[in-house]
Amino acid sequence: MVVPRNLNDSTDATMLFRMVSGDHFETIDRLLNSIVDSLFGERVYLGPKYMRNRPAYSLKNVLLLYNFSVTMLSFYMLVELISTVWSAGYRLQCQGLHEAGEADIRVAKVLWWYYFSKLIEFLDTIFIVLRKKNSQISFLHVYHHASMFNIWWCVLNWIPCGQSFFGPMLNSFIHILMYSYYGLSTIPSMHKYLWWKRYLTQAQLVQFVLTITHTVSAWVVPCGFPLGCLKFQTFYMVTLVLLFVNFYMQTYRKRRLEVEGMTKIGDLKNNHSNGHTSSLNGNSKHKLQ
Repeated sequence: MVVPRNLNDSTDATMLFRMVSGDHFETIDRLLNSIVDSLFGERVYLGPKYMRNRPAYSLKNVLLLYNFSVTMLSFYMLVELISTVWSAGYRLQCQGLHEAGEADIRVAKVLWWYYFSKLIEFLDTIFIVLRKKNSQISFLHVYHHASMFNIWWCVLNWIPCGQSFFGPMLNSFIHILMYSYYGLSTIPSMHKYLWWKRYLTQAQLVQFVLTITHTVSAWVVPCGFPLGCLKFQTFYMVTLVLLFVNFYMQTYRKRRLEVEGMTKIGDLKNNHSNGHTSSLNGNSKHKLQ
């Protein structure tokens, strides 16, 4: 990595920060992915082994149906949670367990479907393997899917209502956006309308921050909801924030550099075609003879 020697202006300082932070995130990303490989075999061993000598499946119609179904399930959970907690007068800041009677039972039923949806979402990984997109099975992917399923088993057994409603409500909204995007992306004619992909990750990060804020608020003004569960929730959400920030920086930093590289190549070609050339640091120009 080449570091600018003189940081005389904010542009150089910003560039240096991006370069250094980007390298650190890239190192962390490689380390975490290597942990996944060592635990499960390279990019989850059994699936790629099965597909090694087989052609990748398209699964276009299957993916369209799957993504539409998950979108509809997420929509049902969002509407049912909002209508239930609204009619029952759930407190947004902190809602204890078993305070709302029948409403708590309704919430618990929706949260069971939310738990079941985490089982369904394991199909994401199966489809990735069958389509031979193994690079998408990152540490973030494995950590997020595996942990959510196990965490929500615990939630349903010990804290299936009250304060637990908030995260699934936000996540159901995010999944409506996500799985509708994935479904539309299987239709070639829709690709030109899918410019909003990067905002999905931003929306997920906002979701995590809101969930952390909601959880911590119950520490400040407790309502009887188990404190240990609130602490675990906060810690877990922080890990997701870090991993998703890493993903966001790696994905869109790489694309930005590619765009900037293509722009520079275009500029150099234009300069040469006009009979001029510029030095790379922008400090000198001379006329081609």
